[in-house]
Amino acid sequence: MKLIAESGSSKTDWRILDQEGNISQAKTSGLNLQIQQEEDINDLLKEELLPQLAGKNITEVYFYGAGCTAGKITEKMHGLLGKLFASAAIHVTDDLVAAARGLCGKNPGIACILGTGSNSCVYDGEKITDQIPPLGYILGDEGSGTYIGKQLLNAFLKRDMPQDLHAAFDKRFNITQAEVLENVYKKPAPNRYLASFSKFAFHHVKHPYIYQLLYKGFESFFEKNVVKYKNYQQHKIHFTGSIAFYYSNILRQVANDKGLLARNIMESPIAGLTLYHQEN
Repeated sequence: MKLIAESGSSKTDWRILDQEGNISQAKTSGLNLQIQQEEDINDLLKEELLPQLAGKNITEVYFYGAGCTAGKITEKMHGLLGKLFASAAIHVTDDLVAAARGLCGKNPGIACILGTGSNSCVYDGEKITDQIPPLGYILGDEGSGTYIGKQLLNAFLKRDMPQDLHAAFDKRFNITQAEVLENVYKKPAPNRYLASFSKFAFHHVKHPYIYQLLYKGFESFFEKNVVKYKNYQQHKIHFTGSIAFYYSNILRQVANDKGLLARNIMESPIAGLTLYHQEN
């Protein structure tokens, strides 16, 4: 029985695939060793995941997670999962591979993530052949939830927002500068904190100021990532992630304005990823 996980910083989608091809699912909080401690992830898996797997004999685990590119983070996640599923074969790789396999299957294309963070790669149908580094929420992550939240907070605190939006933002969040700085610079998971404000944009997406903020964020993502790939115009471009999904109309408009076509846009790659493992 295969256990497949696609994990970002905010949530993890799990699928259980048995030998007859039957699929069941589970959900837990996000798992990211870049911003969480090993003991916290271990406790989370025991408390949130294992009760949903009662009575299931897991023989293979395929974990696709944020930050699991190589090195210590991948080794640590492999160890955590190995302790919980001692008799299972454990496979750990990053969420970009999940996006590529889930969006493209066995076909070549450019796979992009626009969720809490952002990322992209060129995929040849089997493996990733090129990648512009995302650089994280401080140096990069253009167009992501973290990026949008950061722009909103900056505009609010620096009084750059139109007055009607400023009043609405203040009423909804009732935050102070000191509170923001503490959450961003002192508390854990600042990327999640920043991304939480991106939901405000969804409720005010028709406001010209918000539309332009989102448009510029997606434009920056294309300019700093997608157009850097060789022969990018010849590739099918696919997206996954909550930001890509909920703002798909604006995202498609930006792509169209650049002479490109955004093909598949999915909230999560888990369905395509499950199909990939059914066929392999």
